[in-house]
Amino acid sequence: MQKPPAYLGIIIALTVLLGWLTSTVLLMCWEVSWLNPLLYFFILLKMHLYTGLFITAHDAMHGTVSANRKINNAIGYIATFFYAAFWYGQLYNKHHQHHKHVHTANDPDYHSGNFISWYFTFIKNYLSVWQVVFMAILFNVAKLWIPQVNLLLFWVLPSLLSTVQLFYFGTYLPHKGEHTNQHQSRSQSKNHLLAFFSCYFFGYHYEHHDSTATPWWLLWRMK
Repeated sequence: MQKPPAYLGIIIALTVLLGWLTSTVLLMCWEVSWLNPLLYFFILLKMHLYTGLFITAHDAMHGTVSANRKINNAIGYIATFFYAAFWYGQLYNKHHQHHKHVHTANDPDYHSGNFISWYFTFIKNYLSVWQVVFMAILFNVAKLWIPQVNLLLFWVLPSLLSTVQLFYFGTYLPHKGEHTNQHQSRSQSKNHLLAFFSCYFFGYHYEHHDSTATPWWLLWRMK
């Protein structure tokens, strides 16, 4: 397998960040019409870009955005802050705990309950009070200049939908039930188009656990 250029990870990460930022700015002043089919496309697009923010931060946690640690971590901090004011350092520690203790009682991502109880336990493990307060203040300040419907449809709703997307394809499906392999993970069937649009190839989850040094945009090669 030919090794990609060292700077490519930075370019891809910045593309996701700029895509999210540009679309957010433009959609805050877009005139909402419930009859316009573009409305629903833009909501899904924003959801996908929000998921991309988190996947970018996830790659930074594994040091695959850049070999330069300062640049790598800076992009991780920016991506998690844009996503929902998450603190990158806290996510970093919990994510590596997940890899170290996957599918055990010490795994912060694992829960033996059903989808709903697992999802809310998952969210509770990562969400903090200060985040909720900060985001609430930011929302109320922003609506002084931005229509509230735009904030709800293109900022709040897509971020919430992306948590379900990330949880379902990146945690619940790969880790539910029992497994016979060393990584306690399963992987979705080989379909690169579906894998990208569902969760940036993160459905190839066994491959991720088996090769954590592989960035999301090369996971398809590992399948």
